[in-house]
Amino acid sequence: MFRLARFAAPAVVLAGSLALAAPAAHADVAHPFAATCSQAYLPLPDPACTPGATNPDVTQDTIDDTICVPGWTSTIRPPSTYTTKLKKQGIIDYGYADTSLSSYEEDHFLPLELGGAPRDPKNLWPEPHDGDQNSYTKDSVENAVKKAVCAGKATLADAQHAMLTNWTTAESVLGIE
Repeated sequence: MFRLARFAAPAVVLAGSLALAAPAAHADVAHPFAATCSQAYLPLPDPACTPGATNPDVTQDTIDDTICVPGWTSTIRPPSTYTTKLKKQGIIDYGYADTSLSSYEEDHFLPLELGGAPRDPKNLWPEPHDGDQNSYTKDSVENAVKKAVCAGKATLADAQHAMLTNWTTAESVLGIE
């Protein structure tokens, strides 16, 4: 995929982390450009295009100085000048028929709140705002899982694995519903 090759990727990629994710039943939506990523996994990204990547500065030993500090993610969040370029390319890569930038969030698949790599294109994708399980519902799951990690109810590694495997079931998998 072109957008992945253009950028350096200093973070660790969690290869194979989506092996348990099953594709959705609907087909890809046609787009005038040839899609290189599949929409079949929605509400998850295509694991070949967006496998997720970790921030090496966030470990179980550093959570009290990183993700569990209020406002910490704002110190590492990339600017929209960076993410908008990726979003535009991602809309093409995923072959979305709706090409309006406002229809998507350039989302960190592994959330910054859980030690996701801030600038690695392997951790960023244009997540749709529409549908029952979308960018808005994922945000509430991210917050609940981060709260559990910071309260010691889940380990960082388990939380990351649950989110990358299938964020829609992460809370139940971690027993924090």
